[in-house]
Amino acid sequence: MKYDLIVIGSGPGGYIAAIRASQLGSKVAIIEKYSTLGGTCTNVGCIPSKALLDSSHHFYDAVKHFDEHGISVENPTFDFGKMVGRKDKVVETTTGGIKYLMDKNNIDVYEGLGSFEDATNVKISKNDGTSEVIEGTNIVIATGSKPSTLPFISIDKERVITSTEALKLKEVPKHLLVIGGGVIGLELGSVYKRLGADVTVIEYAPTITPTMDKDVSKELNKVLKKQGMKINANHGVTSVERNDDEVIVKATNKKGEEVTFTGDYCLVSVGRKPYTEGLGLDKAGVKVTDRGMVEVNDHLQTNVANIYAIGDVVRGAMLAHKAEEEGVVVAEYLAGQKPHIDYNLIPGIVYTWPEVAAVGKTEQELKDAGVDFKAGKFSMRALGRSRASGDLDGFVKVLADKNTDEILGVHMVGARVADLIMEAAVAMEYRASAEDLARICHGHPTYSEAVKEAAKAAWDGKPLNS
Repeated sequence: MKYDLIVIGSGPGGYIAAIRASQLGSKVAIIEKYSTLGGTCTNVGCIPSKALLDSSHHFYDAVKHFDEHGISVENPTFDFGKMVGRKDKVVETTTGGIKYLMDKNNIDVYEGLGSFEDATNVKISKNDGTSEVIEGTNIVIATGSKPSTLPFISIDKERVITSTEALKLKEVPKHLLVIGGGVIGLELGSVYKRLGADVTVIEYAPTITPTMDKDVSKELNKVLKKQGMKINANHGVTSVERNDDEVIVKATNKKGEEVTFTGDYCLVSVGRKPYTEGLGLDKAGVKVTDRGMVEVNDHLQTNVANIYAIGDVVRGAMLAHKAEEEGVVVAEYLAGQKPHIDYNLIPGIVYTWPEVAAVGKTEQELKDAGVDFKAGKFSMRALGRSRASGDLDGFVKVLADKNTDEILGVHMVGARVADLIMEAAVAMEYRASAEDLARICHGHPTYSEAVKEAAKAAWDGKPLNS
């Protein structure tokens, strides 16, 4: 069988690339080695983690906050099995929706491991031991990533686990050790903390969320500690050992002293690495970097003209929405259009509570680049909407060019900022100034007023409500 486009991998980047290519008139096939579509994001990542985050948040509110709203619930309890079952149902519905979209867009779905025979032919090795070869004029590699570990850590998937296993535990840990204070570790740590586990985070860098703006990291650190999470930054893990139902983690602190942490589960959350095993890239002549990433140009084209790569297997942030945009870009480029993607405007989000969201440059990045900038900051605590809901933690910070007033970066901690950040992204897409954003009438009372006020603080240093 011959296709205009073959997509290997059905995660957010892959299935979106397939849909867009089909919309533009291509005959498309997609290859997925698992029995369900959607990749890591849908099956063992974004979607299931958010389902558990929402469920655990409801329980936490019942325990901690219902009473202040005049709602009496005596001794709230939870059914963890039912919570996980709901998560599974959300995943099932979402993967089913992707299958529906494949059918709707006349995309042929092949189940099996896809690997290159050469630059145009892809072999599909099926679970029943059979195989077949299909041909594609163009091919997109969208195989995503898998959890990384440290060389001396043995992941047993029982007590020493990755995010995949953390999403399907049969019990709430008594004491969860989290190695890595990045997005995944903090989100899953939050789930189990809310459900009663002791949670200890061990982070090598000086701060949690080390790639984000320092003010954001500082605020999130403060809030999570207030919620009872133990955070140990500047700690380099040296060993992880399991002794029956106990996990012992040893680390060296900033002073060079050895510190020992003991728990019943240990989540290793030190990042992710491109997944290209079994692809046969050498047969197609596709180049990869020393870190295993597929090399691409500005059009996401590899060194082999008809082969493209998107998402976690290429450079840049490993984010589902980044992969989606790249999938659209490739499909439209192949159709002769002139799409664009601004990597500076891809938002980064942490779904703790309060949430964290950012787009554009951090203060440190602007300083390192020698950019003359100004900053405006506004506390969520000063908002009527925040007082009404009881979500007082956090702030919005707007960074703008000191000479032109153009917005260069926006950083938020607070309720619903995962959605709110797109106001900043849209403004920056059109190169708005801080004054532009400050002069837009925002609904009252809303969380979005913090964006207006922070923009005004950056523009003229005079926010209205603080």
